[in-house]
Amino acid sequence: MNFFLIKLLISILFIFNKTDGNYCLSYKTKENDVIDSSFFLDLIKIKSNSKKSDSVFLNPKSTEIWFPEPPLVSPANKFNGVPSDAIVLFSGNDLNEWVHANGDSPMWVVQQDLFQVKPGSGDIFTKKKFGSCQIHIEFKTPSEITSKGQGRGNSGIYFMADTDPSGNQGYEIQILDSYNNRTYSNGQAGSVYKQHIPLVNASRGPGKWQSYDIIFKAPSFSESGYIDTPAYFTVFHNGILIQNNVQIQGVTKYIGYPEYKKHLPKLPIKLQDHGDKVSFRNIWIREL
Repeated sequence: MNFFLIKLLISILFIFNKTDGNYCLSYKTKENDVIDSSFFLDLIKIKSNSKKSDSVFLNPKSTEIWFPEPPLVSPANKFNGVPSDAIVLFSGNDLNEWVHANGDSPMWVVQQDLFQVKPGSGDIFTKKKFGSCQIHIEFKTPSEITSKGQGRGNSGIYFMADTDPSGNQGYEIQILDSYNNRTYSNGQAGSVYKQHIPLVNASRGPGKWQSYDIIFKAPSFSESGYIDTPAYFTVFHNGILIQNNVQIQGVTKYIGYPEYKKHLPKLPIKLQDHGDKVSFRNIWIREL
């Protein structure tokens, strides 16, 4: 399509008023500013003469985008508070948002403003199902050290974990006491378990509260079951970036290599019972 036809098409789509040599739309924004539509013609001019700098043709308003306007979300009144659009998964009173895999109420112990793994009782899952999300979770490994390596304060937070054992087992961010506790690097605290080593070890000592702030982008699959877009994690551990938009290679596996299998677009979040008395508090999630 040549320059004349493109210009003609734009003139049909928009009503122009000739003002000081510039073409402008005949309506205004809510702020009562005339929207400069010369952006479209500028693009044509630049395309036809790409050797010239953009600044020869563009003016400031050409690159201003006013709509859509981002929705308002009120931040928490304190730094460990809950945003206005978040779903609270634990606020200190009960585990009503959680179940065991068989649907029973959790046997984990709730005390004061926290809850703790009851070893041997089994993993717990959110009743609600989530895809892409932002989650805040605070945890504490036992203050008494009785083991080392993977046997010290071990748990995990799994995204998109099916309660059906034959279903998707989820994508795990490891919880572990990694303070002066050497283990394999892709299995320490903050690792995408057996896939991505954290950028740094930001762990606090045993018995001290820690936090994860995690951004999870869910995978998508084709109708035939093949992976279209993989999952991604960004993780902050105690406010420090440790996973920077890393690509997930598939479902978490203890033995073998990760792989994708088609699953539902939304599934529960899971907290792991690995046999250690890990404590949790202040858990909230935002759907993305």
